[in-house]
Amino acid sequence: MKWIARISRRTRVLLPLILPLLVGQIWAQSNGSSERTFAQSKESIEKALKKLQPSMAGRLPVVEGFVASADQPLDRYRRAYYQTSVQVSGNSPRNSVVRVTTKITAWYTDPAGVHSGYRLLNSNGRLESDLLDQLSDEVAANMSPAPSPAPVTESTGHDAPAQNQAGETTQVAEQPPPVKHATPSVAAGSPFAAPLNPSLPSRESLGTPTKPGDHDLDAEIKSLQEVLQNQGHPNNLVAVKQAGVPVVGSPSLTAKTLFLASLHDEFEMLDFNADWVHVRVSGLQRGWIWRNSVEMPDGIPDTATHAGSGPKAAAEQLFHVTREETAPFPGDWAPLKGKSVKILSIEKVDDSSKDTGLIMRLEFAKAQLEKNYDELAEKSGTLAGIVLIFDSADGGMIAATLPAMQKWKSGNLSDSAFWHQCFFDPPELGGSGGASASQ
Repeated sequence: MKWIARISRRTRVLLPLILPLLVGQIWAQSNGSSERTFAQSKESIEKALKKLQPSMAGRLPVVEGFVASADQPLDRYRRAYYQTSVQVSGNSPRNSVVRVTTKITAWYTDPAGVHSGYRLLNSNGRLESDLLDQLSDEVAANMSPAPSPAPVTESTGHDAPAQNQAGETTQVAEQPPPVKHATPSVAAGSPFAAPLNPSLPSRESLGTPTKPGDHDLDAEIKSLQEVLQNQGHPNNLVAVKQAGVPVVGSPSLTAKTLFLASLHDEFEMLDFNADWVHVRVSGLQRGWIWRNSVEMPDGIPDTATHAGSGPKAAAEQLFHVTREETAPFPGDWAPLKGKSVKILSIEKVDDSSKDTGLIMRLEFAKAQLEKNYDELAEKSGTLAGIVLIFDSADGGMIAATLPAMQKWKSGNLSDSAFWHQCFFDPPELGGSGGASASQ
C-alpha cells in the first residue's frame, strides 16, 4: 500500500504540469491543428520546412481516416484535397514552437442533386502529426554528427608511408570520398501519382537509428498503403462525359430522374446492357445512366456496336423515311398538343428483320433530328417541333419540341438529357424496366 501512496503523491505533483499539455493538444486537434516544440532556432526550423514543402498540399485517395467528422456519410465525398499551413514562433534563440493547420476540401454528391459541391471538412489531426514527424526526422538528420575526418598528413605526391606493429613500412592508400546515394523515387507503374508524403526520405537514407517500435510502425504504414491502393483505384468505375446527365430510377427514358450528374462524376458500375449502365449512387441507392453518356471501364466500349460498324451507320441501314408532312400533333402531350409539327413516317428497310432495339431507333431518330433542325429553326413561327413515327410491330412515336432541340444542338443538353425531355408513345419505347444483362 505504501507504493500506491507514493504513486498517488507523484500523480498529484505531476498533474498540474501534464494537464495543460493534454488540454492544449486536445484543443489543437479539435480545431484541425497541431502544435509541437523543438529545441532549435526559428531559422533552422524554417530551413527544414522548405524541404518538406511538396508534402504540404496534395490529393487524398480517400477521406476516411483523415477527416474527424462530417455532416453527411463519408462515402458521398470524392476528389479530396488538403492544404497545410505552418506557423513558426521562436520562444528563445534555441527553442521554437511549430503550429500546423490543415484544410481538407472534397466534392459532395447530393443524392437529390440539389446541394452538390465542394465542402470544407475537419481534419482529424493525422496529416498535421505526420508533417510534424517528418519535420522531427529532418531536424534529427541535420543534427546528426558528421564522421570524424581522417588524419591529415603532408602530401608528397605519393601515398604516405606507415609502419605496422613489427616496424615494417607499409603503404596507406588514400580513401575515396563517400558516395551519396540518391533517394529512391516512386516505382514505375505505382497506382498512385505521388506518395502521400513525397518529400519524406527513408530512415536508412537519413541515417536515423531505428527504435524497437519502428518495425511495427513501418509494417502498419505498409498495410495502410495497401488498403488505400485497393480502395482508391477500383477498375469498375464509369465517368460522366458531360454535365447535366440524368441518373434515373429505372432503365427507361421515361423513368423519373433522381438527379443530374456533373462532369467527370464517377460511379461504381454494377451491371450494363446495350443501352444502360446500372450504377451505385451511395449506400443502398442505385440508379441507371444512358450508356452513351459515360466513359466505360477499360476493355468495354462506351457504345454497343452493331454488326462491326458504328451505331449511326448501322441504324441508317435498318430504317428509311417513307413520308414527310406538316400537321397538328397527333397526341395529347402538353408541350405540343394542338400545335403544328413536322411528321416523319419511318419504316424498316427489311420487314423480316428482328427487333432492332432502342439504341438503333434512337440513333436513326438523332440523325433525322440533326438533318431537319435547320428547317425547323427557320420555320419556328409555324412549327413547334417534330414527330417521328416508326411504322412496324416494334415501333412507336418519338416527339421533340424545338426549344429542347435548340438546347441540345447548342451543347447545353447531353444526348440522354435531351431524350428525357422527349415524348415516347408507348412509354416502353423509351426502354424496358427489366433487369439488365451484362455483356
